[in-house]
Amino acid sequence: MDDSRKRVKSDCEELLSRFQTTDSVRFEIFSKIWREMKFSEIFYGTVGREKRAFSQLILDTASRFFLPPFSFQIRVGGLYLLYSLYKCQTASPPEQIRLALKDWEDIKKFEKDAVDAQHLDAVYILRQLMFQKAFHFTAMPTLLAFRKKRKLEKSPLCEEFLERASRPQELINIELLDELSNIHDLYDKLKTSVTSKSEQNSVNLIRKDLVPQLRSTVVDFYKWQQRKSSQEGTNEDEESGEGTSTQQECSKRADRLASIKSKAYGQATEACKSRRHRQVELDATSHEAGPSHSSGYIRITKPSLKARTRLNVHITDDMLTDAIATTRLSRLTTLDFVPEAKQRTKTPSHEEDHS
Repeated sequence: MDDSRKRVKSDCEELLSRFQTTDSVRFEIFSKIWREMKFSEIFYGTVGREKRAFSQLILDTASRFFLPPFSFQIRVGGLYLLYSLYKCQTASPPEQIRLALKDWEDIKKFEKDAVDAQHLDAVYILRQLMFQKAFHFTAMPTLLAFRKKRKLEKSPLCEEFLERASRPQELINIELLDELSNIHDLYDKLKTSVTSKSEQNSVNLIRKDLVPQLRSTVVDFYKWQQRKSSQEGTNEDEESGEGTSTQQECSKRADRLASIKSKAYGQATEACKSRRHRQVELDATSHEAGPSHSSGYIRITKPSLKARTRLNVHITDDMLTDAIATTRLSRLTTLDFVPEAKQRTKTPSHEEDHS
């Protein structure tokens, strides 16, 4: 199922990317791209119970493009995609679109923005889905079940579809400008009622053209942002054409990293006390003699404890004979018997005495 979800997501992104290149939000253009890609055939091949499960998977995947943080055009394309998939699904009765209650405010705001911008086809499609009861309102965006992973792996969002962050546009909207203009008019009326005409010019605490100037500043910022994004796109295209130079730079960087690593690994490191018996030491003579094909260091094994004891401890002849000779205590502890070797040596002497 995860593999099918990834493939469906890639197909939806391909459709929306083509719709994004048109710079339009008309349903006519979207339906043309839909027919060119033959997107309705995505439901072919499902049989029996697979129809409902696959329809739910496709609708859940497409519904993400209808919600923030995507741009307005991508959200309109996601709305058209949801409507088309809902109409073309093979499950009967049709599977509903799962929608969490926390996302309903974003959808109502989207509808208001579409009405203000006179995008009537997007408003019509959204209200048709509401009229046909295509939305299934739920508490959570995903279905929760017993012994299910709480933290699901989130697939990365397509950066081209995301809306560029714009704090001035979010702060200064149409509602705020209307409120400022109303407050400005009320201030002018109160000032004229309190002061005389001669004193009005001296009591100017705010600028008269504040609201139009603020609106024009935000519009200029938006145009500058769009122009900057287009310039970045052209710069990326120019950089992509310089493939050979970038490959050379990458190869030079790889050579530098390889030389640094070889120098770092060529130095001997001080081993800990528990591993000093297998410490790696450099072969100093190899560097003096000249370059060689060896790796630059050899492993020197230290002699064993027995060999070092024989080398460091010197025993004289008298001490050696005393150590070999048996003591009185050892005689008391040993068994009272004669070794076979001594018996064999004594046997011929007794025979000689008898003879």
